[in-house]
Amino acid sequence: MNRRTLPALLATTAVVLTGCTSSQDHDDDSTASKPGTLRVLASSELSDMSAVFDRVRKDTGVTIRPTYMGTLDAVDLLAKGQTDGKYDALWLSSDDYLRLRPEAAKKVVSETSIMSSPVAIGVKTATVQSLGWKPADVTWSRIEQAVEAGKLTYGMTDPARSNSGFSTLVSVASALSGAQSALTDGDVAKATPRLKRFFKGQTLTSGSSGWLASAYKRRGNVDALLNYESVLMGVPGLTVIRPTDGVVTADYPLSSLAATSSATREDVRKVTEDLRTTAVQKLVTDTTHRRPVVASVPPASGLDTTRRRELPFPGGRSVADGLISAYENDLRRPSRTVYVLDTSGSMEGDRLSRLKKALTGLTGDFRNREEVTLMPFGSDVKSVSTHVVDDKADLDAIRKDTDALNADGNTAIYTSLEKAYAQLNPSQDTFTSIVLMTDGENTTGAKVGDFDDFYSKLSADRQQIPVFPILFGDSSRAELQHIAALTGGRLFDGRQDSLDGAFEEIRGYQ
Repeated sequence: MNRRTLPALLATTAVVLTGCTSSQDHDDDSTASKPGTLRVLASSELSDMSAVFDRVRKDTGVTIRPTYMGTLDAVDLLAKGQTDGKYDALWLSSDDYLRLRPEAAKKVVSETSIMSSPVAIGVKTATVQSLGWKPADVTWSRIEQAVEAGKLTYGMTDPARSNSGFSTLVSVASALSGAQSALTDGDVAKATPRLKRFFKGQTLTSGSSGWLASAYKRRGNVDALLNYESVLMGVPGLTVIRPTDGVVTADYPLSSLAATSSATREDVRKVTEDLRTTAVQKLVTDTTHRRPVVASVPPASGLDTTRRRELPFPGGRSVADGLISAYENDLRRPSRTVYVLDTSGSMEGDRLSRLKKALTGLTGDFRNREEVTLMPFGSDVKSVSTHVVDDKADLDAIRKDTDALNADGNTAIYTSLEKAYAQLNPSQDTFTSIVLMTDGENTTGAKVGDFDDFYSKLSADRQQIPVFPILFGDSSRAELQHIAALTGGRLFDGRQDSLDGAFEEIRGYQ
């Protein structure tokens, strides 16, 4: 039932910042900028640029102090005016989102492209050979044909939350619709039957490129990844292919923010100028596998230098909204999730109220065809209720079950997880996962060693079901991190009034 538009998605993703934002050389972002220091709001994948930042500091005397964030989150902060006085510059994968939100675009000045990386597909070399592909001749249509023949599966980030995922979605939709210019609503409708066939091949989803690559390596049975070329170049064993019928490219513009002083803008200018020198451009491409934007600097070894058709970003919100809605509700395979929810005695009062509020808010984000199982537990599992989301009545039923949650008993984390696995039969037709929320440590039932032994005896396909634990209340980070690492999941932080944000951030992994 997820009918949210891109602006709504942007607004919602802002709540996760407490849990996922990170920074380097971090002071309080609310303080004024120090002379010679630039507070830069940067796309999360730029965390691989530390060697470049060091070189810029040596060249210019200006220190880049990044705060890493998803592109959608950053654009929303701009639009709401929440960057004023906190950041001096913006360095995102693309400024295309700004054009979709004029209230954000007006806060940015002096945009200068620093480097680029096109969307690509990285395919296991053995799979390329078995398909008989010549990388220089592969099109999105040939990828579609391989998927339809059951010969290719792949992983991709969630386009509702990731710029790389949305850029990939635009690339595929543009190519399969035969659009000759920026996508229109008609192009999306025309391409929908082929897009449904294409996305049958997606067996792995993620809210971040880093976790996607880790999950791909862990599973071992996924044939390919769709992501930026620079990300794929860092994954061993992949042949990186840019389809000949076109791709969307990230150009990483560095921009001053309009609310800054002339002195700060001068620092941005000096940094921008240094980043485009021959020496620094070479350092960028050699260390990150992104492409230089200065013509005299050759791309790093291994980067394909043949020309490819560049596909434009959608020109308006309605097209972006329609494309995301189609992907979420119709194109991608549905999700199947068991929510293992601590309702022990320690959850009584405010903690239980916050859990109910977070789950009730989450129902507005559930997708068509999604299977949702609520499994509250205390000293043991209290009940199991499963709903398949088709209409408003299904969402109302989930809200009713949520409202009925009550707090009592001890905390049987591992016993409850074992019973959650029993509820799930892995299927190539769904994205299957378990979400664990607890406010304390395990106090009864199976112990950690028992669960480790239980997990080791699961079938190989069941071991591919990840658990996404949420830190909350007095829960143990070490205990929950162990569960995440064992099952191939990821730990999320729901403390400090961000429980709803943690649940929302997990959506990119379901």
